[in-house]
Amino acid sequence: MSSRDDLRIERLELIERLRSEGIEPYATSYSRTHTAGQLQSQYAELAAGQETTDEVRVCGRITNERNGWMFVDLTDESGRIQLFFHSDSLPESDFQRLRQLRRGDFIGVRGTTRRTARGELSVRGGEITILSLGLTPLPGRRDEFTDPDARQRNRPLDMICNRDVLERLRTRSRVVSRLRRFLEDRGFLEVETPVLQSQVGGGDARPFVTHHNTLDQEMHLRIATELHLKRLIVGGLERVFEIGRVFRNEGLSPRHNPEFTSLELYQAYGDYLQLMDFTEELVVDVVRSVHGADSIAYQGLTLNFSRPWRRVSMEQAVCEATNTALTLLDDLPAFRLRANELGAQMPDTAARGDIVSRLFDLHVEDNLIQPTFITDYPVEVSPLARRHRSRPDLTERFEFFVFGRELGNGYSELVDPQDQRGRFEDQCRRHQDDELGRMDEDFLSALELGMPPTMGLGIGIDRLAMLVTNTAFIRDVIAFPTLRTVV
Repeated sequence: MSSRDDLRIERLELIERLRSEGIEPYATSYSRTHTAGQLQSQYAELAAGQETTDEVRVCGRITNERNGWMFVDLTDESGRIQLFFHSDSLPESDFQRLRQLRRGDFIGVRGTTRRTARGELSVRGGEITILSLGLTPLPGRRDEFTDPDARQRNRPLDMICNRDVLERLRTRSRVVSRLRRFLEDRGFLEVETPVLQSQVGGGDARPFVTHHNTLDQEMHLRIATELHLKRLIVGGLERVFEIGRVFRNEGLSPRHNPEFTSLELYQAYGDYLQLMDFTEELVVDVVRSVHGADSIAYQGLTLNFSRPWRRVSMEQAVCEATNTALTLLDDLPAFRLRANELGAQMPDTAARGDIVSRLFDLHVEDNLIQPTFITDYPVEVSPLARRHRSRPDLTERFEFFVFGRELGNGYSELVDPQDQRGRFEDQCRRHQDDELGRMDEDFLSALELGMPPTMGLGIGIDRLAMLVTNTAFIRDVIAFPTLRTVV
């Protein structure tokens, strides 16, 4: 039998012993007067060696003990407070019961506040209430729970051992709250659209497939919220948004998770030029709400979100990065040859826009460190964006990048139902051998009712949270990331 099994048996025996003494080891509630953080704030001016007669009640998890349980660290969500136990205030029977506890157990303590001679704010314990006993021991005090895979597979233990996890989750929540408040203050209505869909759309991504037993039909988890939100614009709403999970049956990487949280918003009577201004305002508002400034430190660099951000067309960015003349883009055979020299390896049937997009992925994206808008995407890679008002081979679309990562995608929406049908048909031809080739007739029918000029934006909230929390891996800003099952 392992030492862990021995410890579990000891705990079970303790639970039975406590119950035989009339003590319930799993309390129903506890009425505390202060959190640890509130105590630290309220008594910040208490001098070293000074004690008050104020009675307080605190509760939380035991995370450390010293000097034979004379000193105990109690931790709650707000922080840590030291407990001080002495025979002049705590009966010997309670002291004996205290010594039966261990790190990880929850207790409530009634006592008075004091600051030790060394300056540590403490609660002098006069009464102990057992609130909950753990069966599994925490890692040893000097051990660090640092293995990334183990941390993500046991997030509760990770949160107990690594307080920075809680701070990231708090900050992520603040980001979502700030996005929602920003939009609601500007008249946007939050809505919810289906997660289970019979026909997925809104992007080129492989869906997760499931089966609806009652309807006896194949269903998909949504890859985007776009097409349903635009139907609401058709129906008469002029400003809508949704914050929700979307699912793409694709790879895992430091910046990709198969399920992620996105913000999508749509506003009638706007275009992509107005939307770039709006996007700057939105992101800067989030950054300031977290950091109090327009600049943040990220992975050893300073990122400056001050407006305006750089704006450059995809074609211009590719030509600058590859030392290729813009005029060469009009000579397709010569451009294809140049692209292959640059590592694109494009087939002879590749369209001009596909080549531009491929070169952008290879030579531009990773170098976009400061906030940058890449604009005017080729029509071949933008099936839902309006054609450019002066270049029909391009679209009025942008993506914005920070630290070599795409954070958001926006465009003047395509509202011409005939053009949209043609784009869908082309998309189906390009993906005729897999489930990416699809025609959403319900959306097309809605579009034929008439849709006003509209601007639309999508932002990956996980990646935005990575930036404002200075986090390198997307899984670290997701409470429960997707992991391979361990057999």
